[in-house]
Amino acid sequence: MIKEKILVIGASGQIGVELTLALRKIYGNASVVASDLREENELLKGTGPYVSLDVMNKEMLHVQVIRQNITQIYLLAAILSATGEKNPNLAWSLNMQSLLNVLDIAKEEKIHKVYWPSSIAVFGPTSPKKDCPQQTVIEPITVYGISKYAGEFWCNYYHQRWGLDVRSIRYPGLISYKSAPGGGTTDYAVEIFHEALEEKKYDCFLQEDTYLPMMYMPDAIKATLELMEAPAEKITIRTSYNISGMSFSPKEIAAEIKKHIPEFIISYKPDYRQQIANSWPQSIDDSVARKDWGWKEDFDLSAMTKDMLENL
Repeated sequence: MIKEKILVIGASGQIGVELTLALRKIYGNASVVASDLREENELLKGTGPYVSLDVMNKEMLHVQVIRQNITQIYLLAAILSATGEKNPNLAWSLNMQSLLNVLDIAKEEKIHKVYWPSSIAVFGPTSPKKDCPQQTVIEPITVYGISKYAGEFWCNYYHQRWGLDVRSIRYPGLISYKSAPGGGTTDYAVEIFHEALEEKKYDCFLQEDTYLPMMYMPDAIKATLELMEAPAEKITIRTSYNISGMSFSPKEIAAEIKKHIPEFIISYKPDYRQQIANSWPQSIDDSVARKDWGWKEDFDLSAMTKDMLENL
């Protein structure tokens, strides 16, 4: 068996921290190299190798891949939906060029597997709102969504043309108690827990009845690892898989929190993120992921709420 050596790019981010720790548990601390432009996240310190890395510097990235004998790359660096709207050109260039750099190097160095996340942001106002299917109308209206959709086709292209084993998931909104959210439209579902515990109140930037697909971080990590461990012949989607955990509205999550913190109050002040949220599906059909590699979530809204409040 070939010893895998994994590079996680964007390891200090919301997904990166927990995914790096999970990979180190499976492959051993020394076999998973964490990298980021930012400082090493506190939770990663002392758990394995860390390198400061700018994914936009292709030469620097290439040198690291060769020097560290990398066999798998997880590319998590990205500018998310809400942040991306403030600087569309930067979001486009970072989200696209980082992927092209990784795909090129992976092709040249014959990397075994590449992981790159997509997002429900690829869907737009013309996509079906309920149980949005794997193959459907996709017309994103944010630069983040546009970059993710273009990226899906680049992944598919490198797979078809050069046989690169690149895999992807369209993440819904992600909720975690370990790391801070990164400027997405679904961030309210993380902020609300912190505010409930500290202030007993929360001003929500979305309307009370805004349903969005969400997922608890342990499920997102589990899905990512299961996808990456699945035999290549089981992978039928080389753009990006729909996956789903749960769907809820701010009103529903607030009601769930009130069961644990009865004095909690929520108010609503929708801002520019409301328009982004309105353009996305309210629920996702992930039957292809369930069929291909046996995806199944562990957490629903009440189990997640309980776990979040206990851990925070």
